[in-house]
Amino acid sequence: MTGLFYGTGTAIITPFRMGKVDMPAFERLVKRQLSAKIDALIVCGTTGEASTLAENEKIELTACAKDIVKGKIPVIAGAGANSTEKAVQNARAMEKAGADAILCVTPYYNMCSQEGLKAHFTSVADAVSLPVILYNVPSRTGVSLEAETASELFKHPRIPAVKEAAGDFIKAMRMTNLSMDGAYVYSGNDNMTVSLMALGASGVISVVSNAAPGQMREITDACLSNDFKAAREKNAALQPLMDQMKKDVNPIVIKAALSILGLVQNELRLPLTPLSGEKMKALEKVIKNMPDLRA
Repeated sequence: MTGLFYGTGTAIITPFRMGKVDMPAFERLVKRQLSAKIDALIVCGTTGEASTLAENEKIELTACAKDIVKGKIPVIAGAGANSTEKAVQNARAMEKAGADAILCVTPYYNMCSQEGLKAHFTSVADAVSLPVILYNVPSRTGVSLEAETASELFKHPRIPAVKEAAGDFIKAMRMTNLSMDGAYVYSGNDNMTVSLMALGASGVISVVSNAAPGQMREITDACLSNDFKAAREKNAALQPLMDQMKKDVNPIVIKAALSILGLVQNELRLPLTPLSGEKMKALEKVIKNMPDLRA
């Protein structure tokens, strides 16, 4: 099914300058990802600060990414909302903007049941002709998509995949077991990628690959080749940067990292605020010790 991938998909940030989306910087970021031979691009997701983006900005970012990649890799667009009607509208807008697939997060704040999740995702998938990737991140939404529910949803012809970002290894393992039935399972946590791919995951939707696309892709390439010794070694080399990502809420740290690399302004939209002080100094030290990030 088109719109899906194996390997590393970058959940790309949205750069800002003086409060506005910095489209020239975004274009440079997308081209940098392409040069690193990334496997997919995810726009307007959590890392892209989708919750603070206006509808026209989401459409412009999706269309821009699609125009730059020219079909070389899939462009997957975030379309989640806590209202099913709004999620349907978002998904249709992203499809019209040129997205190859939709990433749809569990509806936040409402605290719906598993039956509610089934109805929500089914409504979104029925509304578009694109594949819909389920997105499970209960630390942000307050509701967890269970593996049994995902298994039921995978019976829908346009729901073939899930991004698993619960951070619970036992639950993630149950989710990756669904790969044996043909589901695409993507790790939503960089530091769990090797483990989950060893259990059958198809790859990762990555934050750290914003700064280190080539290095993250090498990790998933090694996993896909069943060379887990190489994957562990490459993962260990990238671990210091992965560890830094935990020092504040995403995407605060990765945006700071890209600013240190001279790629974007260290600017976010409120209520998120830029990394500073000792946390910034620690991040600068890690990046200084990883000179290949500047390639």
